[in-house]
Amino acid sequence: HRGFDTQTEIDMSQPDNFIANYEPLIDDSLEAIVEDVVEFQKYTDPMRNLLQGAYDQGNQYVVSSANPRMMPDGPSKNPRYLQLRPDLQQPMRTYIAEMGARVERQVGLEDALVTPVNAVLTGRRNNPAEDGIRPLAVYNPIHYQELPELFMDFICSVTGKSPSTTGAGSEGALTKGPFNALRATADLNNTLVSFIITGYAGFSSAAGYIGSNLRVDHDISLLIPEIWARLKEDERDPEIMIEKGYLEKLEDIDHNGEVVQQSRLGYRITDRFISSFLGKIFDNPAVVFDEKILKPETQNMDDYIDGINNIVDAQQTVAQRYLDDGSIDDACPPLKAILYIMATGEYKGMTVQDNAIRDLFNRDTMLKSDWYKRRLETKQQRDINLWTMHCKSLENFLKLTGHNDLIKTMDIHGRLERAKTRLETVSKASYIDSLEGTIGADTLAACTS
Repeated sequence: HRGFDTQTEIDMSQPDNFIANYEPLIDDSLEAIVEDVVEFQKYTDPMRNLLQGAYDQGNQYVVSSANPRMMPDGPSKNPRYLQLRPDLQQPMRTYIAEMGARVERQVGLEDALVTPVNAVLTGRRNNPAEDGIRPLAVYNPIHYQELPELFMDFICSVTGKSPSTTGAGSEGALTKGPFNALRATADLNNTLVSFIITGYAGFSSAAGYIGSNLRVDHDISLLIPEIWARLKEDERDPEIMIEKGYLEKLEDIDHNGEVVQQSRLGYRITDRFISSFLGKIFDNPAVVFDEKILKPETQNMDDYIDGINNIVDAQQTVAQRYLDDGSIDDACPPLKAILYIMATGEYKGMTVQDNAIRDLFNRDTMLKSDWYKRRLETKQQRDINLWTMHCKSLENFLKLTGHNDLIKTMDIHGRLERAKTRLETVSKASYIDSLEGTIGADTLAACTS
């Protein structure tokens, strides 16, 4: 849409761009665009000047933000360009943001301005049913999942069909074998422990489609930072959101005599959330976020049910691989429990709804557990091994001849003393106590061959 995305047209009109899947325009194809006065005037000045300049110069290829590359079946659905980081392109904005934060918090220029990440929102791509592709458009704009359901999603990394992927199936970094040939269990253990330790809430936003009929592309996911930046920290607390009716819990439902595990979707935002928080962005948010977007099942119930079953089936397939290759034995207890539940429906006779299972994901329960203590013990032993190695390396360096000047310049003696002091610290029994509240280290044995 010419002139619609001003930032993209500014970016693409700059020199030294990296651009993919845009049509190379020259001669007749470029002339048709420039000479169409009505449509040409819709571009912003930077893009219009770029095209006009290439046309005037003649015999020069150029691309237009409105013209994706033409493929045999039509325009490419996957046009891309590498954007220069906005903070580098407009450093004044970054400076103003930093100085504003310093003034607000009364932090001097000589002190570090700490800007911690206190919210993590994942994104999920959704798609309607297509030939050979099952629907996966069951989420409304924002969902919250407690850790068991959240990590079922993380383990499976299921995604909808996009221009870059073929459809429902495991797509996340944990499943990209060519990029990470190691078993994913250690990564999952570390990620789960970090979520439990930090208390991050499992919110996610939708992209692509909401329901079978409503295409949103990235319009919703781009709104999320705008919404979250306007929420106070306590307003982002899922327990408070649930208490005030901003989130509704999705329960399993019966459809044509079969149980549909809708509870895997967790909670979703309600009209109360819309009316309470989106008034600063939209004049009438209830018109934008109506029932069909808050309740995707109202668009097509059969597709909604198949979409949920699609997720459950994909989770079962992925989890079964952990059982088949034995990597489930490396999983920490809460992870092992949900892997079994994903693959077989239960773990030691319990489902994901049982309190005993959900309690495994509780912070206090984890801190008191033997398996978490073993992670801290493993971390201590690895720190001991690390500083022992450092001490040996420094001692060996001191034994070398002809390096006295370098030994003095690099203060090798001082480094050795500091390394010995650190080794003494990490070797103490009390060091374990100082590690509580960290993720420790995974207990998988290191490869020695």
